[in-house]
Amino acid sequence: MPQEQFCPKCQSEDHVKSGIIKNRQRFKCKACGYYFTVQKLGKRIDDYYVTKALQLYVEGVSYREIERLLGISHVSVMNWVKTYGIKRPQHNDNYHPTYKILTFEELAKFMASKENVKGSGMIITEIGDKFMLIKWERFKRS
Repeated sequence: MPQEQFCPKCQSEDHVKSGIIKNRQRFKCKACGYYFTVQKLGKRIDDYYVTKALQLYVEGVSYREIERLLGISHVSVMNWVKTYGIKRPQHNDNYHPTYKILTFEELAKFMASKENVKGSGMIITEIGDKFMLIKWERFKRS
């Protein structure tokens, strides 16, 4: 089904086809006489993945790791960080984040052990049909 087109100058829906320019359909608005072409639709990434990518970035996961985890270009992630003005917290040498990708069963088994959850902070986030566990462990100073 064709997408509804509006004149970018007067917002009228009343237009006619008026040739093809650079392989794109050209239209002429009947209301104001303005010539325009259709908008490029491009590829759009679901907002779910944008949010997940930004969450992972804030938690300390690198651009390339996010690319491998979500299958989204690291350049897209960098652009979103810049667009939304996301800043990571200051790096602290007292802890180090690590992450694991687990199935539901593996996550349940991991969480059942007190040794795994004691003495660290954790965030668990869904990624498709798996879960990412980000864990911060404090370094012991000698």
